[in-house]
Amino acid sequence: MYIGRIVAVGCTKAHLGAALYRVSSRSFPNREAKILERGIAIVPKPGYENDIHRNPYIAYNCLRIARGLAVVSNGSQTDPVAEKIQSGMAPRDALAYVMLSMDYEHDSLDTPRITGVVTPDGSQGWLAIVRKDALLVREFTLQPGQAFYVATYERNVPCESQVEPNFDVPSAAAACDLILGKCGGVFADFEKPVSAACALANAKGEFETAIA
Repeated sequence: MYIGRIVAVGCTKAHLGAALYRVSSRSFPNREAKILERGIAIVPKPGYENDIHRNPYIAYNCLRIARGLAVVSNGSQTDPVAEKIQSGMAPRDALAYVMLSMDYEHDSLDTPRITGVVTPDGSQGWLAIVRKDALLVREFTLQPGQAFYVATYERNVPCESQVEPNFDVPSAAAACDLILGKCGGVFADFEKPVSAACALANAKGEFETAIA
């Protein structure tokens, strides 16, 4: 099944928070995650830079850390959500404000924007989506071994039924493998993975990041 881009927030069995993002694409598969000074970006692979002229939404920062929280998203909303949180706004309010202000992507597919936020101890996570027909923001009380997700298509409502029930990764790199479907689990059922960017808190409560 193809469900497009995916964001997930989870808590490992060691009570560590994790934020996961996966690019899945039928139209623009020639992209990669790149680590930058302030976070992680999705950009066209070398040789495919002109794809940005076909669709300006395919390159963006997808992961930031703000006030100790990890923020992941499928578009340019990553930065303003992170900045609102950094300024002191509560995650729910930052998500609602930015997602409503920016709206869905006005491309040929009316692509929804999806965003996730998680605490370093994994106790709380937030998922948000703005579609052409809805704006939904959901807070989750996370239990160890759980990761909830939302996608741009099909699985496009933040809810408790969209869950990886055996979530436990030792590193951010392992989280990338999981959301790309390389380790089985719920994400292995979803088609056309391209790239991933993930953050996992360490024992000090600081997020470490990885790409794949």
